[in-house]
Amino acid sequence: MNYTLKNVPQREPKPRERGFTMAMDKGLSIREVEDFIEVAGEYVDIVKLGWATSYVVPNLQKKLDVFKAAGIPVYFGGTLFEAFVIRNQFDDYRRVLDKYQMTFAEVSDGSLEMEHDKKCEYIRTLAEQVTVLSEVGSKDDAKIIPPYMWIQLMQKELDAGAWKVIGEAREGGNVGLFRSTGEVRSGLVEEILTKVPFEKILWEAPQKAQQVWFIKLLGTNVNLGNIAPSEVVPLETIRLGLRGDTFSQFLDLDKSC
Repeated sequence: MNYTLKNVPQREPKPRERGFTMAMDKGLSIREVEDFIEVAGEYVDIVKLGWATSYVVPNLQKKLDVFKAAGIPVYFGGTLFEAFVIRNQFDDYRRVLDKYQMTFAEVSDGSLEMEHDKKCEYIRTLAEQVTVLSEVGSKDDAKIIPPYMWIQLMQKELDAGAWKVIGEAREGGNVGLFRSTGEVRSGLVEEILTKVPFEKILWEAPQKAQQVWFIKLLGTNVNLGNIAPSEVVPLETIRLGLRGDTFSQFLDLDKSC
């Protein structure tokens, strides 16, 4: 940091299990990636190439090389996994992971109907090859999954070999964990947390109000994802109680976590 402030909460050091920030790249240029890393590389833990953007962006390998040189792992969005699976190309997907030397992969079923046992089978298979993040929740805002089912799905996917489970919200933060207005389904989140350890969950929270809500509930070192590259530094200030939204949250050191 550039100077000293007292009563600033302690952030977990990288590589970290808690306080994880996942940024979403929806099509950054190489130059934009370099600028992003210069400003926010210290605060981002992993980057997701949103949905199937990796299929169409130019200079994919060069982009991956820039992130790798900065020590920031990258993974393809879960929709790409689904696009391969629905075309019966799972083995081709695994070869793509090898081709680009990916060390992480996301398994999701937000856009297609998939038997959960089959999803867990994909997780087990991929976990032998890469570190798996598995996403729970539907991208269909009309599909409401009850809390007990979220818990059951998350636990089974962790048991199958997922490193962390992701709570679905999409890039807009208006499905899954959230109502269409962006409001957190607080009862759902709190019930999930009675059974699933908070460090094993990566909450997609693209909106500032959602990030603030999770930090107030779970502290500085909550795992948050789908953060826009331009919002990574602002998020870090929220985590540290250095933005109005959490300004008083950590002034009592006993609250820091």
